[in-house]
Amino acid sequence: MTPGAPADSAPADSAPADTAPVETAPFETAPAATAPDTSPADAPPAVAALDTPERRYRMLRLIRSFEERALGLVKSGVITGGIHPYIGQEAVAVGVCAALGPGDRLASTHRGHGHVLARGLDPARMLAELAGRVGGSNRGRGGSMHAADLRLGILGANGIVGAGAPIAVGAAWADRQAGSDAVTVAFFGDGALNQGVLLESLNLAAMWRLPVLFVCENNGYATTLPAGTAVAGSAVGRAAAFGIPATEVDGMDTEAVRAAAEEAVARARNGGGPAFLECRTYRFEGHHTMERLMKLHYRTPEEVASWRERDPLPRAADAIGAARAAALDAEVDARLAAAEEFALASPHPDPAGAADHLYASGLRPRAGAVA
Repeated sequence: MTPGAPADSAPADSAPADTAPVETAPFETAPAATAPDTSPADAPPAVAALDTPERRYRMLRLIRSFEERALGLVKSGVITGGIHPYIGQEAVAVGVCAALGPGDRLASTHRGHGHVLARGLDPARMLAELAGRVGGSNRGRGGSMHAADLRLGILGANGIVGAGAPIAVGAAWADRQAGSDAVTVAFFGDGALNQGVLLESLNLAAMWRLPVLFVCENNGYATTLPAGTAVAGSAVGRAAAFGIPATEVDGMDTEAVRAAAEEAVARARNGGGPAFLECRTYRFEGHHTMERLMKLHYRTPEEVASWRERDPLPRAADAIGAARAAALDAEVDARLAAAEEFALASPHPDPAGAADHLYASGLRPRAGAVA
């Protein structure tokens, strides 16, 4: 069995056929300056190939440039309601997703653009989703905090702090029951460390030895509250209390995150149970784009500057050389320019369909249940 391959393929109807994005893999085979492929949904998109330093650098740059472009669209009013920028934390998403197999899954957070892009979600579809357009990955109905694509194993971003953890535990339990060796990742921030639902998820995963990798992106702040004033003990201590192997890693170093994630994923896949990574990272932008209007001051310029010196992109660029990094930057810029063109050309949803998809349909009752 291919590592992380599910016992049965994901349902083809998990995304609308008329807007189903299809990514080619590896990344460089996709035309950089053309609109995304819109092949039928029975040809599922491929997860992003992140198996070389060049591919990992390109994904870091894609996430960074995507977020910068999205910030511009927030300012212009194309994206309403704002976003939670992932700028600065890219090494965590890329390092973790580089360790995953094609059938593995992830549950994301309110700051989830980096996670879903690193998994392979088409940036054109994601940008259209942020803009609330029909061409979006969820037809414009999910927006920034609810991006999902079951075909890629993306179980959804989530606006509720820590809420991805029980979803990941449930998915891992289901995979184990189905005989799959898939691993599920639950991303969350330091603000989730005191949430009961996360602690309950850690407990169940440990009791049932489920293949879950818990990834805490500790950027030092829960909105504006410093983690040091809210979390007794430590993040890794939370996991250790449940007997879960826990490691603290430099979340600004893509290769350090990848190495730690690969070890944890391999252990979980082989029946070793859950693992926990605390990735020490930092967001260069505010918690939310509204901070610019609210003029909040809870971090000093010196603190932000000191973390910017540890930016994961220059480190990754040094590993492949300046010339190659510049070429990849240009490739990403062309791809995102096409993505923005696609997003802006995509229509807004018809208000007459506002109540569509509120209720599930086509459900199959369990054996023995009365339909």
